Amino acid sequence: MKDIQREILLGFWKIHILHHASEGPVVGHWMLNELRRHGYDVSPGTVYPLLGRMLERGWLRCEVDPSGGLRARKEYYLTQKGKKVLAVVKKQLLELYKELHDHPGKEVKT
Repeated sequence: MKDIQREILLGFWKIHILHHASEGPVVGHWMLNELRRHGYDVSPGTVYPLLGRMLERGWLRCEVDPSGGLRARKEYYLTQKGKKVLAVVKKQLLELYKELHDHPGKEVKT
């Protein structure tokens, strides 16, 4: 399962984050619970570094409460670059969905 998480599901998690950040600011703990609500087995040790990488890529920006100390609440917002990434991803997801839906292929028997 770890291989699937690293190779495939990590991309889904990023898409979820971009999508929710497009609707308004997201907070790491809320995003962790949201991903779990969708059935993903994800930990803080995965979500917070993922948010950090998305910040580094310029897809998100972060605002921190200056009076919050070391554990200050961080709100993540979608940037213009993140909006462009999300638009590309949505287009590609729709194309993939259509292919999977219209041409599901044969079921694999085990």
